[in-house]
Amino acid sequence: MADYQITLAPRPPVAPVATVLTPAERLRVDAAGQGLYRTLHRETLDDAIRDVRERRASAVLVSVACCGDVDGDWAAGPVAERVAALVREFPRIPAVALLTELRPATPRTVLSLGRSGVRTLVDVREPNGWRDLRAALAVGDGGDIERLALAALAGDLAPAPDDCRRFFDALFKAPSRTSTVRELAQTLGTLPSTLMSRFFRARLPAPKRYLAYARLVRAARLLESPGYSVANVADRLDYSSPQSFGRHVRSLLGFTASGFRGAYDGAGMLERFRGELVVPHLATLRTFHPLTAPPGWSPRPADGPVAAAKS
Repeated sequence: MADYQITLAPRPPVAPVATVLTPAERLRVDAAGQGLYRTLHRETLDDAIRDVRERRASAVLVSVACCGDVDGDWAAGPVAERVAALVREFPRIPAVALLTELRPATPRTVLSLGRSGVRTLVDVREPNGWRDLRAALAVGDGGDIERLALAALAGDLAPAPDDCRRFFDALFKAPSRTSTVRELAQTLGTLPSTLMSRFFRARLPAPKRYLAYARLVRAARLLESPGYSVANVADRLDYSSPQSFGRHVRSLLGFTASGFRGAYDGAGMLERFRGELVVPHLATLRTFHPLTAPPGWSPRPADGPVAAAKS
């Protein structure tokens, strides 16, 4: 009887969300987000912004009730300035306002939030409010570039076998900390040696190169936000150091890290990924089986037992 190995797909990481809420709101937001996001409750917006930079917060949730001031001139106050700075420095991090109660100053505060750049207001007094909040916070780090990449690759690889599409999906669906072929192969339920061998036999670029370019697509998207330094991005993508990230960029593209930031945004780096690693190899990729042997395949007699074992 053949032995079968069952590989369980890793659970997707729970996104951290930085909040500035009242004590009562914290309890309700925590209950609403079980399994979807984890909250980093903070007293000030400066602390929440620090969580975006240093603790990978994927969104910021601010209570309308925490934004008023005693003089009623919130729009000219320091809180408004910090909200505007958050939106300006991290344009791809959702900034969400939470409304749980009406006060005399609430309409003015909501308008001031809008002028500061907040585009999403969730009113949880409405029956669907908590569902809307979960939808607003169900975002990942740079998730829009992953969706853009998956859509573009689906079009490129439309006739390709399922396991070929699975490989490319994994490049952008795997957690950002996935940095080696061994880790990528584990998410795909195969052996690293098998994966590398099949790419080599098909005369395709190595899986390591596909993974490295996919990580740079994510890095380029993060670097679009002025609030992220190169060090922040290196840490967010689990490079060992900013210097390691810089060496990685230079070895692949010939740029310094700062030069890379000026040369590519996320969409531009995605186009380079496709232009170098996908489009020139479409004829091969559209019949390529990186994870399973194609129907009727067997090792050539000249390959011998070693080749058979590698497959």
